[in-house]
Amino acid sequence: MHSLDELLHPITPDRFFAEFHGRKPLHIPAGDSVGKRSLLDWAEFSRLLNQSSIWSASSLKLVRDTVAVPPDQYCRIVKTQSGQVLRPDPAKVAVFMATGASVIAGDAQELTPNLSAVTAMLGRAFAAAVGVNLYCSFKGVRAFGAHYDLHDVFALQVEGEKVWRLYENRADAPVDFPADTPDTRRWLEQSRGRLMTEVRMRPGDVLYLPRGWYHDALAQDGASLHVTFSVTPLYGRIIFSLLEHAAMQDPAFRAFMPPADQDGGKALQAHLSDLGQRLARLAALPAFRDEIAMTQERLIARPARFDLPQTTTLTAYRWTGVRGPACAGPAAHAMQWAMSQADFALEDLIAQFDFVAEADIRAAIEQAEKAGALKRF
Repeated sequence: MHSLDELLHPITPDRFFAEFHGRKPLHIPAGDSVGKRSLLDWAEFSRLLNQSSIWSASSLKLVRDTVAVPPDQYCRIVKTQSGQVLRPDPAKVAVFMATGASVIAGDAQELTPNLSAVTAMLGRAFAAAVGVNLYCSFKGVRAFGAHYDLHDVFALQVEGEKVWRLYENRADAPVDFPADTPDTRRWLEQSRGRLMTEVRMRPGDVLYLPRGWYHDALAQDGASLHVTFSVTPLYGRIIFSLLEHAAMQDPAFRAFMPPADQDGGKALQAHLSDLGQRLARLAALPAFRDEIAMTQERLIARPARFDLPQTTTLTAYRWTGVRGPACAGPAAHAMQWAMSQADFALEDLIAQFDFVAEADIRAAIEQAEKAGALKRF
């Protein structure tokens, strides 16, 4: 699956964004879609688990009856060439699985070409960071109680069946989650609201849940394997860190504030009002929008493309001394660096500025070459 159209089929992306995105859940039965069913299977999941050296106590977790299994019960200290590490013990994990414990394999977005492709596609479609968890669970043993997530979820059932229960309540744009304690779990059960609907997920089915939607799930018959893609775009908090850097270039933000009781508080109020207006002007600048765009670009996964023994063919450029055409937007940062070099490789430029859209960099280089400012050698 290399497009949102394929993932959502037969729902179109236009309809998804108009009716469901950020609004309400969506269940998409597999129908005749073979591609969705082939994302992952038992054989490939087993192969991943068998590569025990890629897992850690934080990336491979066990949960049984809504309680996390402590790492010291299924992990052991292993001596490696890089030192000692705490690593899941395959034999201990197998024993816990035999008792019904669910396995949650996290940070799986780059473990297979298929997972990597869907991760990159969703990142581009939503300008978001995308994570991947693989959930293996067994009949009648619940991993998690009712809860909500801090991100949008696309769950894709790949083996077996699982029933998801969706509740009527929804947390309002949550960005933090309380610690996992018995009190928290009781609070979640009490605040989830009434059962809204049950969705039986079969191989190839997709379930979309907006951020904050209360839900839980349970394997019904035999073993179940599903993949969740967590989609987390930027939200308003990011502007504080970005504005801080921009604001400190203005002496007004480096000036001391007047005492609160000076002139009956009027001096401080006027000072704060002035700073607020300056912040508003900064946030409205095209350059600040470019900062946001570059920060979004940093979130998007870029699948590795090694195809050894073939290596990357480098496209070398040299500045001719001719002034190049003006370049606007994030690509201007990359071009400023390129024009400051005696020579450079286009592929290195793209790697150095991976927070600028590759297509924009290539277009800017092409324009500079046409104008005679850059020459290949």
